[in-house]
Amino acid sequence: MTIAEVSRKYELSADTLRYYERIGLIPSVGRTESGIRNYTDADCQWIELAKCMRSAGVQIDALVRYVALFQQGEDTFDERKQILVDQRERLREHIADMQAALDRLNHKIARYENVVEPVENDLCHICKK
Repeated sequence: MTIAEVSRKYELSADTLRYYERIGLIPSVGRTESGIRNYTDADCQWIELAKCMRSAGVQIDALVRYVALFQQGEDTFDERKQILVDQRERLREHIADMQAALDRLNHKIARYENVVEPVENDLCHICKK
């Protein structure tokens, strides 16, 4: 696939795809004889992984390190796994923080619905009399 096709498919700009490749977030993409990037299914799997991990807040440097280690081969299995374990823990902490914020918002909204709104409604009725 061309960079334009991949860009549309994954809703990433061509500049973003080039950037991901330049910094090592995805492995180097093969090229046609005329020098045009030619994305394979394997390249697309790396893009899917990068997009998913980035949307979850996984650090770019951790992903770049993971890709570099992956390209070095099986001897890096333990280190790659540790990167994933560490990022999973960071994500769990982030989810817990987000859940706490959501709980707080739900509590505030419930107070408005159960306390503030009825009082304001009563005041509006008094004002209309």
